[in-house]
Amino acid sequence: MSGVVTCFGEMLLRLSPPAGMPLARASTLATHFGGAEANVAVALASLGTPARMVTALPDNALGVAAKAWLDAATVDTSFVRSERGRLGLYFLEPSAGPRAGRVTYDRAGSVFSLAPTDLFEFDEALRDARLLHLSGVTPALGPGGVELARAAVAAARAAGVPISFDANYRANLWQAWNSDPRAILRELVGEATILFGNHRDLSLLLGREFPGAAPEQRRAAAEAAFAAFPKLQLQASTARQVVDPGRHRLSARVDARDGQWQTDELTVAAIVDRIGSGDAFAAGVLHRHLTGAPLRSVAESGLALAALKHGVHGDAILATEAELAEFQPDGADVRR
Repeated sequence: MSGVVTCFGEMLLRLSPPAGMPLARASTLATHFGGAEANVAVALASLGTPARMVTALPDNALGVAAKAWLDAATVDTSFVRSERGRLGLYFLEPSAGPRAGRVTYDRAGSVFSLAPTDLFEFDEALRDARLLHLSGVTPALGPGGVELARAAVAAARAAGVPISFDANYRANLWQAWNSDPRAILRELVGEATILFGNHRDLSLLLGREFPGAAPEQRRAAAEAAFAAFPKLQLQASTARQVVDPGRHRLSARVDARDGQWQTDELTVAAIVDRIGSGDAFAAGVLHRHLTGAPLRSVAESGLALAALKHGVHGDAILATEAELAEFQPDGADVRR
């Protein structure tokens, strides 16, 4: 597979108390590196699709460790910049029993969010790229994040590199400043050829509702998006039904201008960690789509990797092509 997928966005350190322990009472915290685009880069690289990360990390021990995490996953870190500042943090209280999970951000003033656009050599980072992947998290960080996203998209447009955009709507981030998420996201999605987002994301983008039953509702939303965004060629999304904290039902859908595929629903049980499953889905879709596979294979690949992520601690999954091919929707016994 020639070419590299260039991913651009902020990396974070996640800190989590044990399941069932409120953050305010915790005495120990487990740590994991992540970030929406970094999670995609790590998963792609593990599957054999070359991936590159473009970001800024602090010039301290946390920055060194975050870069080492990417290096260990064989992600190209040639365009990871080191600057004085802090790494963004977030705290995750895992769901337990009837208690819902909760995320607390501590990322204001991070080295990435304060980075000037000229810190990143987008032209060089995209020179041999077959795709730029970024998400709505970057512009949600504030006016500086908006300019960073615009600069990356403009460089990809100038280089003729297709853009993959994950809506990743984060209400808490957008509401923290005087933002206009609809206008900003519409501008960025207007340059994308691949969009990760469901009918609710499209309702936000297009300012209209899509009533009806699920399959018809989602196709109507997809067709409206294709009409609104001429460059858009592929849309992908998942649907989740939470049965209880340890058991969810998932399905996936991909829509092209001339076709669609909706997977059957599968049950994911004995869930260890659901954070990052959307990024795993995006990686599974991109990995298979870039081989020219049919829509069914693209959707099933994304769903399989998303399901597998639920059994892995941390924000990202490292799974090989063989593990993806061996995926069994009903689970599997010990492999010997």
